[in-house]
Amino acid sequence: MDKNKRIQTPLTVQQAAELKVGDNILFSGVIYTARDAAHRRLAELLKEGKPLPIELEDQVLYYVGPAPAPPGHVCGAAGPTTSTRMDSYTPPLIAKGLRGMIGKGLRSKAVIEAMKKHGAVYFAATGGAAALISKSIKKVEVVAYEDLGTEAIHRMYVEDFPCIVVIDSYGNNLYESGPQQYRTC
Repeated sequence: MDKNKRIQTPLTVQQAAELKVGDNILFSGVIYTARDAAHRRLAELLKEGKPLPIELEDQVLYYVGPAPAPPGHVCGAAGPTTSTRMDSYTPPLIAKGLRGMIGKGLRSKAVIEAMKKHGAVYFAATGGAAALISKSIKKVEVVAYEDLGTEAIHRMYVEDFPCIVVIDSYGNNLYESGPQQYRTC
């Protein structure tokens, strides 16, 4: 029996509500990349009331700057970056409909509150497994901010992209519950 939950993007609010901390996820479909510089620009556009270069409703953002593609590959290593670097920009993006974020590490209280209010989920990808993760990426194209190089916003087409729910849309947090479970063993 497959213990992974397979999700075809976009990630709807109903799908997000069904996910629980600790669920193993395999994403297929489109996910977008965005790191700090792209987040800063998106936040500025929102603040100015200007349109965003991508539609955020029910989308998943992967916090990564994919390495250039070596010959015969669609991209190079594509491991997650530390999510807290995006925290000051994230609540308005969640309010705009962003449904999922993939990264590594903790999230701020403000991000978690926005997730609970708007039904978003935070997923972790395994740090240090960038080459392995890149095997699930089938196509990559720059869609905004090409001047940022690897930190541009990319549209990635993925198949069975592995991650785990670390904070669900109810605010349950594996970074808190995991150590508590361990202590009671």
